[in-house]
Amino acid sequence: MNKVKTYLIIILISLLIIMLSEVIFLVYIIKTNKNSNISMKDNISKDVEEGQYNNVNIAKNEHHAKYENEKNNDIFADYYEQADALLQNMTLEEKVGQMFLVKFLGYKVMNQIENYYPCGYIFYANDFSNETKDSILEKMQQYQNASKIKLVLAVDEEGGTVVRVSCNKEIRSNKFLSPQQIWQEGKLPAILADSTEKSNLLRSIGLNMNLAPVADITTNPESFMYDRAYGKEAAETCTYVSEIIKTMNNDGMISVMKHFPGYGNNVDTHTGIAIDERPYDVFENSDFLPFKSGIAAGGPCILVSHNIVISMDRDKPASISKKVHDILRTELNFSGIIITDDLDMDAVDEYVNNGEAAIQAVLAGNDIIITSNFEKQSQEIIDAINQGIISEELINEAVRRILAWKYMYKIM
Repeated sequence: MNKVKTYLIIILISLLIIMLSEVIFLVYIIKTNKNSNISMKDNISKDVEEGQYNNVNIAKNEHHAKYENEKNNDIFADYYEQADALLQNMTLEEKVGQMFLVKFLGYKVMNQIENYYPCGYIFYANDFSNETKDSILEKMQQYQNASKIKLVLAVDEEGGTVVRVSCNKEIRSNKFLSPQQIWQEGKLPAILADSTEKSNLLRSIGLNMNLAPVADITTNPESFMYDRAYGKEAAETCTYVSEIIKTMNNDGMISVMKHFPGYGNNVDTHTGIAIDERPYDVFENSDFLPFKSGIAAGGPCILVSHNIVISMDRDKPASISKKVHDILRTELNFSGIIITDDLDMDAVDEYVNNGEAAIQAVLAGNDIIITSNFEKQSQEIIDAINQGIISEELINEAVRRILAWKYMYKIM
């Protein structure tokens, strides 16, 4: 009996030991799995966080790359932040006004500045008659003080046959000579010294933009543009244009290359249309090259002619042709200010309906319109925006460039 009892006790103890071992093992498994899950959860969380971090880094890198690309390819990139801050608080009327470089009419100026907000004014020889340096400077400062957004004050002072300022003996004893005349006397160094003298003179009377250099290639003394051009082949003209641009930038004077896409030997568009029948490869291999050279040198502005260039657009003058402007933006990679030649020239009238030259100029891609019909044409553009013919985004894009341009040249 005692043996049986002892045997049962041994069996019971063994069972208890086995059950206790299983419990301990089960607790171990649960604990291990729990720790494993926590570790897995932490790793998943860490992976998510690292993924988010990487995504943020990718976004930052993409933004940085986009900024660097814009900075490297857009002449005004460093000034867009200031431009955007001003642009967002401007009225539609103020924005549209900034797209006009207005022919100066003294009796209208103060009203235009206060109520129509022009980008600036372009002056001609008669605007300086009976004036002195001091009297001109005083007037320019008066106009600047009256303008909420400071003004571009421009002139054509090419030298030679186009001298709006130096034709006044109260301002300069002799007219500036043409580039060809100066080259004969002292080659390119003399031309660059002459450019600096021009810029200093213009700045001394309150002007900040000279519509020069003429970047057209023409070697025919009988052509309309010959006396105003450098008069040499493409390679020499490229050097001339790029060096003039650099010199004007160093002297704090806004330059304007003209007359895109290249005037060649065509007739005067002030009195009629010029039709250019040259093939496109002539422009690619010759006429475009000085403009490309000037763009690479930091040229901020290009003025577009009224010539009809058959190889680009047989239906519209270049100044109001979107095809021509697309070539300038995409093929020549120009990011600066595109300006129309004077829209009041006879060459434009027969190619627009109902006098809508300004509307077509905006739709073509111009940033600035030169005109004497400022009030009328600015209202036409405002009406076209309200009617959905012109998008306000297109206006904003142009005005953003204009404001950045003004900041770049310390006008504002």
